[in-house]
Amino acid sequence: MTTTTTTTTVVTGLGIVAPNGLGTEDYWKATLAGESGLGPITRFDAAQYPSRVTGEVPGFVAEQHIPSRLMPQTDHMTRLALAAADWAIKDAAVEADQLPEYSMGVVTAASGGAVEFGQRELQNLWSQGKEYVSAYQSFAWFYAVNTGQISIRHKMRGPSGVLLSEQAGGIDSIGHARRHVRKGIPLVVSGGVDAAVCPWGWVPQIASGLLSTENDPARAFLPFSADASGYVPGEGGAILVVEDADSARGRGARQIYGEVSGYAATLDPAPGSGRPSGLRRAAENALIDAGLVPGDIDVVFADASGVPELDLAESEVIAGLFGERAVPVAVPKTMTGRLLAGGSALDVATALLSLRDGVIPPSVNVTASPDHRIDLVTEAREAQLRNALVLTRGYGGFNAALVVRRSA
Repeated sequence: MTTTTTTTTVVTGLGIVAPNGLGTEDYWKATLAGESGLGPITRFDAAQYPSRVTGEVPGFVAEQHIPSRLMPQTDHMTRLALAAADWAIKDAAVEADQLPEYSMGVVTAASGGAVEFGQRELQNLWSQGKEYVSAYQSFAWFYAVNTGQISIRHKMRGPSGVLLSEQAGGIDSIGHARRHVRKGIPLVVSGGVDAAVCPWGWVPQIASGLLSTENDPARAFLPFSADASGYVPGEGGAILVVEDADSARGRGARQIYGEVSGYAATLDPAPGSGRPSGLRRAAENALIDAGLVPGDIDVVFADASGVPELDLAESEVIAGLFGERAVPVAVPKTMTGRLLAGGSALDVATALLSLRDGVIPPSVNVTASPDHRIDLVTEAREAQLRNALVLTRGYGGFNAALVVRRSA
């Protein structure tokens, strides 16, 4: 459904926590250099599992970023999210204590919540008894916990929420934030950060049958390649400050990374129905919402699942919509893995950095198979960039597309 409005929604702040960089500029430098953050799991003993490669956020010492009073009541996921939100708000030059509390909202994405915290407390229950379960278990595991903790920390009491559409959630949260801005809320903190590198978060993904079982980090996640064998999960994501453009300029925002100009979401039909995926329809509707045609798009940031049949379905959508090898396709997540609810938010942040600097980041370790009729960017490529399309799919049939436009 398209909303007609004169409100311009922009992104004024970015906070990134990723397997190949802690902080926006460190991440961006590593990404342009093609530095991968994939490696063997270290957060738990994965020797008994068939999939043992992941993307872990390096060098994050929670005590350096999180107040001591919050440590007992937060999971690794929420600590990452709080740090990313702090950085995004600082980057946007937002003085939250000087703005009306109800003028600021928080909308984030989640997949399964803080599963590491939940696993630990359930282990305490089973092995020691209920007296050893933390009282914080009542909320610390909850899928809305990142939204709640960010809103409490920064006294943001405006419209808030959480989107649960797995990998698509990051884009869905930004689309939802734009709705709030169009309804008159000046500022919304949005995006997604996830972390499920623990047995409780790992086993369900293995059960999906979509994870790569390759143990060489350089060979484990090869979307659009003839050797693609599944995806590699990672942790991290991005938090963005989304604002009304006039309001942002009026309060003296430090910069505007770009405009959120188009958004759409669809659901796939039931398996076995014979009907096509809704990904192309999401892309088309996002372009319509942005007032653009396919020829206006300068780069596509692909979902790139790494699962051969899903990769082929996506490359056919891209080639069918834009023409064979007619638009550059970027897959920076080859350096991070798929970050669940944080993945597409990080792709949006990366797209905005690409627009800012006029460079398309590389997709590492991959060479596109001839079956995929796309122009896969494998080395950093300078380009005149005005509009970027970000595509994403979440497990369970979720599709979302977002168009971001370079700020004038």
